[in-house]
Amino acid sequence: MQKGKLGLLLGLVGVICFSLTLPFTSVAVEYFGTTVVGLGRTVIAAILVSIILIVRKEKIPTRPQFKSILMVTIGAVLTFPLLTSWAMETLPVSHGAVELALLPLATAGMAILRAGERPSLKFWISSLIGAGAVISYAMNLGFGKLQFEDLALLAAVIVLGFSYAEGGKLSKEIGSWQVIAWAIVIGAPFFIIPVGMNFSIEMLKSPIQAWISLFYLAIVSQFLAYVAWYGGMALGGVARVSQLQYIQPFLMIVFAIIFLDESITIATIITATIVVVSVIIGKNAPISKKESPAEKAGNVDLREMK
Repeated sequence: MQKGKLGLLLGLVGVICFSLTLPFTSVAVEYFGTTVVGLGRTVIAAILVSIILIVRKEKIPTRPQFKSILMVTIGAVLTFPLLTSWAMETLPVSHGAVELALLPLATAGMAILRAGERPSLKFWISSLIGAGAVISYAMNLGFGKLQFEDLALLAAVIVLGFSYAEGGKLSKEIGSWQVIAWAIVIGAPFFIIPVGMNFSIEMLKSPIQAWISLFYLAIVSQFLAYVAWYGGMALGGVARVSQLQYIQPFLMIVFAIIFLDESITIATIITATIVVVSVIIGKNAPISKKESPAEKAGNVDLREMK
């Protein structure tokens, strides 16, 4: 299988896993609350990740790599889980799913700054079509005024977009799963105290679906999904693989129908079709790579040798 196609396949696996995040978050916060769900998932994931890092004797990241991992920690391990957990206490999954559909644009924009990629005009047009479709969808549903929860989700999108781009770039150096693994290990110690303070004995009596949701968020959403996602971006390119995120909000809605009995409308089907078409177009759009000064010098030397 070609590297680009494998990257898209891994990215798709990651998107499917992430698509269950909001539905399971909606279930978990009802019983455990924002802090335990938002930060506790990292504490749980850290146990598994630490064992893997120790058994594999993974090399400790360098100082520059540590700085990039810290950015991933802030976005993917702290900010996004906490803000989405808070928003899902009051918002329906379909609402959150629509707003998170703006994530591909945020990721692609950050990729230009951090990964040195230059998406073509065709890429941006397809991205804007997809983003415009989901915004229109949100307006037609009549979500009304912008609430604080909406602002929280939009902030989460921006921060996670930066985290995705940074993680995708770093995964080329240390490996896809290592990026999120080290990010979890760095963040977990700071989360133990707030999680412990917000955990109560009553929570132990939560139903099985609540515990399944919490452990899914910890093991899959917080770790395994990122392994596939960062691996996909490393192989297929940050901006191109990020296009697959346009499918994510509609997968979330489908899963919300299955697990939370939320209804689906004709508008959802029409918008999903438009978004999928934009993904097909966008993933075939050319993506150029900005050369670093060292790469430019190397190319000049090669031309002189010829």
